[in-house]
Amino acid sequence: MAACVSEKDSDKKLEFFLNVSFPCEREAAIALQSLSPDPEPRKGGINKNLDVTGQTLSVRWTADEARILRVSVSSFLDHLSLVMETMDVFGPPVS
Repeated sequence: MAACVSEKDSDKKLEFFLNVSFPCEREAAIALQSLSPDPEPRKGGINKNLDVTGQTLSVRWTADEARILRVSVSSFLDHLSLVMETMDVFGPPVS
């Protein structure tokens, strides 16, 4: 897992990147499908993009304010934790 926070000079947006490795590509795809449907409750001010490459789930946030970014990342991590615990309880996915 790697994370970085930066601020662009041109538009003053905050960015946060998160990469999460899974044991297999199928589990990464399941996590993507489980976490993607939740739109941000607030319109504007934040954008979240999810993508899977191989067995890595990548998430990129851009936000206008640190507070909004913190709340969105925290909520996402709570949901990610639940998805991972659920996959752990039910075992590896069946093809």
